[in-house]
Amino acid sequence: MRTRIPFLRLPASQRTLSREYNRQIAKVLSRSQFILGKQVARFETEFAEFCQAKFSIGVGSGTDALEIALRLSGIQPGSGQEVITTPLTAVFTAHAIVSAGVRPVFADVNSETLLLDPSAVRLKITPRTVAILPVHLYGQSCDLAALRALADDFGCTLIQDAAQAHGTEFLGRPLADFSDWVAFSFYPTKNLGCLGDGGGLVTNRRDLAERARIFRDGGRRKGHIAARDGINSRLDELQAAILRINLRHLKKWNRKREKLASFYDKLLTEMVPSQIKMLGRSAQSRSCHHLYVIRTKNRQGLRRFLWNRGIETAVHYEKPLHLQPAFRWLGYRRGDFPEAERAAREICSLPLHPLLSMDDVERVATEIGRFCCSHDA
Repeated sequence: MRTRIPFLRLPASQRTLSREYNRQIAKVLSRSQFILGKQVARFETEFAEFCQAKFSIGVGSGTDALEIALRLSGIQPGSGQEVITTPLTAVFTAHAIVSAGVRPVFADVNSETLLLDPSAVRLKITPRTVAILPVHLYGQSCDLAALRALADDFGCTLIQDAAQAHGTEFLGRPLADFSDWVAFSFYPTKNLGCLGDGGGLVTNRRDLAERARIFRDGGRRKGHIAARDGINSRLDELQAAILRINLRHLKKWNRKREKLASFYDKLLTEMVPSQIKMLGRSAQSRSCHHLYVIRTKNRQGLRRFLWNRGIETAVHYEKPLHLQPAFRWLGYRRGDFPEAERAAREICSLPLHPLLSMDDVERVATEIGRFCCSHDA
């Protein structure tokens, strides 16, 4: 029986990295400082350098990173203000908007890239719009030039959800060049992940970085006195130590992802008929290739076929946010965002991670070709 190809293998599965994790964890334990210590401070400096930004702030999760950016952008909870984002994303994007005390407003995605469509965003802007929140889905950057122009024209804040975009660039420039806030998740499955929840904010403004550091720690500057409002969202020392290890490998891992994605492109173009559609690539974006996603009208059949041949797949995401029960109160209906809805019925994520081999990619592509020859994809 052929070896199973898992959808994902995490760096922790490597013995060499696991040993390094254990050494660093032991050092943290010996110091007995577990919150906002030297490991967090060093990681913040190193991650800012990786992002080609001036400052980074470690927080408890990617969701918290978004909420903090929103809360520090002049939002007035309960005022009826709105934030425009995509319905094709993880639920946490919208949950962060709701937690910040404002209303999510969805705009449809581009039919080729599945990224938030600036022309759709323009149609949703009203006097109540306080922010635009694009999601760099699957590792590819949204059109930040167009979205930046919209934000400037209408007096909105631009906040980037870069939970899947560690190392992504737009027009050859770092993401932080295009907005005051870029929010990251360090969930274990991300290109840069820890061993639990973690998140970060990146900015080029010293004043915002300082406000975020105070806000994440209950509004405190020092001691137990709260100088302003805040929340409890602090990246801990153990996770920061793990992130520092992984960060040293991230450029290499991203290069491997890029190589694997290019091989997928080549093989699927050569071997697979037109029933399988690959996502459009923007010439303006350099993707970090967090996920490799294809589209097929027979997703269930394809996934079952691949599973039976030892290949795991996933779906990101099977139902757009406006059709999920948690967001029914927003009043949207089926058909409101046809591109996102169509995509959610068709998308399928193939295995893509730094521990995947070129032989694995060839096997996946070959099996997809076999499926297309014998089924209606």
